[in-house]
Amino acid sequence: MSQSIESTTEALKPDTFLQELATIQQSGSKRIAILGSRHVPITHLRLIELMSYALVLGGNRLMTSGATGTNSAAIRGAMKADPNLLTVILPQSLKRQPRESREQLEEVTHLVENEANDTLSLAEASALCNQEIISRCQQLICFAFHDSATLLKTCKEAEEQRKVVTLFYFD
Repeated sequence: MSQSIESTTEALKPDTFLQELATIQQSGSKRIAILGSRHVPITHLRLIELMSYALVLGGNRLMTSGATGTNSAAIRGAMKADPNLLTVILPQSLKRQPRESREQLEEVTHLVENEANDTLSLAEASALCNQEIISRCQQLICFAFHDSATLLKTCKEAEEQRKVVTLFYFD
């Protein structure tokens, strides 16, 4: 299976380009969100964990959700670097998370539960959660497959909000 890196950014208007350039060149800490698929090869999970570790060591605040796969790897890396720079926003309450996720999430200092979404389907709750995450970040790093509808929609919404978006495809 070959991996590719693609940008979803279309032709940029001059003001959008300048805003993105300023964000990329910004020194100091940034609020970076990492989101991605639950179904990720183990080697990729290790790379995501190392990347989140490095981002947090660099003083960046990291945000993610609580799902297994990409988000869990991002949490592991951030927790090793500095747990105080990690915020995890759940699509639903902690009690609605799988047991293996709950054990990890109980160690997170800055955990946001969305209990009001417990009556929604996971897909609906995840879409709302992703919107909340991108509203809080300056930059989004996303790991997805070409058919990951919710994640691709999140990337599009982030771009519409003029966030810097880096999208990695697994397929």
